[in-house]
Amino acid sequence: MHLSFFLGKGGVGKTTVSSAFAVHSALSYPRQSVLLISTDPAHSLADIFELRFPDSPRRIPTHKGKLFAWQINAEKLFEKFLGRHREEIFSLLESGSFFSRKEIEPLLSTNLPGMAEMAALIAIHDLLQSQKYDRLVIDTAPLGHTLRLFEMPAHFLHFLDFLDLAGSRDAVLAASFGGKTQISHAFLQQWRAMVERVEGALRSGQSELVLVATPENFALQESLRAADTLARGGLEISQIVLNRMVAHESSRGRAQTCSRCMRKSVATGKAKAFLEKHFPKTKIFRGADAGAPILGGKELGAYGAHVFAGKKFSPPRRTPRDHGIEQRLRRAAWPLLDVPLALTLGKGGVGKTTISAALAFVQRHAKPQKLVTICSTDPAPSLDDVFRQKIGDEVAPVHGDRGLRAAEFDSVAEFQRWSERMKGMVESALSGEHSGIHVDLSFDRRLFSSLLDIVPPGVDEILAIFRILDLLEASGKKRASIVIIDMAPTGHALELLRMPDRLLLWSRLLLKALAQHRSLPLAQDAAVEIASMGQRVRELSRMLRESSQTLLIPVMLAEPLPDRETGRLLAALKDLGAATSPVFVNRILFERDIKGCNRCQRARAWQLATLHRLEERLEPGQSLWLVRNFPEEVAGPGGLQSFTRELWQLQKAKSAKAKSRRRAAAEKS
Repeated sequence: MHLSFFLGKGGVGKTTVSSAFAVHSALSYPRQSVLLISTDPAHSLADIFELRFPDSPRRIPTHKGKLFAWQINAEKLFEKFLGRHREEIFSLLESGSFFSRKEIEPLLSTNLPGMAEMAALIAIHDLLQSQKYDRLVIDTAPLGHTLRLFEMPAHFLHFLDFLDLAGSRDAVLAASFGGKTQISHAFLQQWRAMVERVEGALRSGQSELVLVATPENFALQESLRAADTLARGGLEISQIVLNRMVAHESSRGRAQTCSRCMRKSVATGKAKAFLEKHFPKTKIFRGADAGAPILGGKELGAYGAHVFAGKKFSPPRRTPRDHGIEQRLRRAAWPLLDVPLALTLGKGGVGKTTISAALAFVQRHAKPQKLVTICSTDPAPSLDDVFRQKIGDEVAPVHGDRGLRAAEFDSVAEFQRWSERMKGMVESALSGEHSGIHVDLSFDRRLFSSLLDIVPPGVDEILAIFRILDLLEASGKKRASIVIIDMAPTGHALELLRMPDRLLLWSRLLLKALAQHRSLPLAQDAAVEIASMGQRVRELSRMLRESSQTLLIPVMLAEPLPDRETGRLLAALKDLGAATSPVFVNRILFERDIKGCNRCQRARAWQLATLHRLEERLEPGQSLWLVRNFPEEVAGPGGLQSFTRELWQLQKAKSAKAKSRRRAAAEKS
């Protein structure tokens, strides 16, 4: 089986390019079966094919070839995987450790490290084993979490180590007194073999890593950082797709009449030179900017032939109806936030970092007495790009202003520091040297250490947020403060917001591992710190749900795929009971900016249609803030100052207000 992983920064068009590649492969190799899967927790395959997807592979209609697609339901797949040996796991743990079934069961449901990434590995293993398909195309999550996917085999082995150790107290005692080595349980050996097989496939010649980038500087710089990270792990980029290119069409008299396309044409030339310089031996494919969404199998097949076979591409002709949106736009001031904590959320590539930086910039200049701190918990942050200065793990002034600070927290390193400190405290406390007591303490040390190695998803980011809140608390004693957090893309941000309950379960297991040694001072200190973390989790959970304390700010683009994902995000936030602000819609094109350009006219028509659909779905009282498309990349103090001079608000149409009232009345009844 041949595997093709498509990876790249959020918003560069991975789903479009990977789907186009899958359709093109099915048409090019009609005798081979092709399966397209998505490992992103925020799936978009069903949206782009305009089909409903079950929780299993489904056939995609094409005029020839055998194409299938599958949006992995991580929770169901992982539950099925564990279910094969659930009773064996409980029997092992209850007989060999002091954990009860009630304590362990939540950990074996949805609370394991990187469940989405682990489910992807399980799916890949099952597909490799079945050999049902000839080609596997993987549409991955945004870069930061995709890098974790490639690290997941090692993390999963930590989980297996915990299971092996937790059920083996008797084996440890026997090995200590009788000299025998510990024997792993049969089903754990099977799982280890599974991990080794997947890891072998990822690093073999049967896999290729296809990097998708766009001409924007942010995307190029992040792509370069990702390639360096992969190289350190022994993985290399096989191919590159430079997506959304704009050529200088002077012979047609189109691109040169539109300043936006002229700038994109210049950026395209620079991007080609950048990629050729940094990836001199890597094949680079090129994809044109259609100015419209590419939806459905037919359009995706045409785009795949364009990108991967060099065929001419004609943009989709369908243009949605204009609903008079632009006539209802009114200028507005950038909002002043009256909460201590604000979090920006949204699909990768919609401009969360830019909006976060702009909000921080506005707060600082509108209220000079307030201390503003902006932090990123995204595994692939871009604050240093937008501020045009080095932003590190320590909070530091931005542009020399001590009232505006920034940091890109390495949340994984933050957790590792905390974990090593806890291990050190317990190691010192449980270092007895008396025969059997030494053995018992040694086992408990190892069990506690194993628990710290199977950190639930999001614990590292939670600890980073704790660090942010520490800064907020410390600075708040001296002056009014606000913290703005630039979150990871949608799927992983929602994982973080659901994290408090999961973290409480995990911390209780840590405390149970120390319970027998509560009389030892250092063990007491570790237990107090873990219990304190549990208390802070409860406080954070409460804070996230109080509108007077926290504001969740959705950011989106007025395009079909981000629109549909934003709809699911808003529904998920409502289910979580979180307070959301008006929605920021970024990069809106105005008629006067794009006269004479067919490409931009198509893009604008789709934007207006998307805004119309979004408006109809808004909750009563919720509004839209529209950010006009900025002619240059927003970077540096001058760029932020220019960017924040303008903001627009969409006034509700009478029909939309009536619909909102009817919907509210229906909900009450």
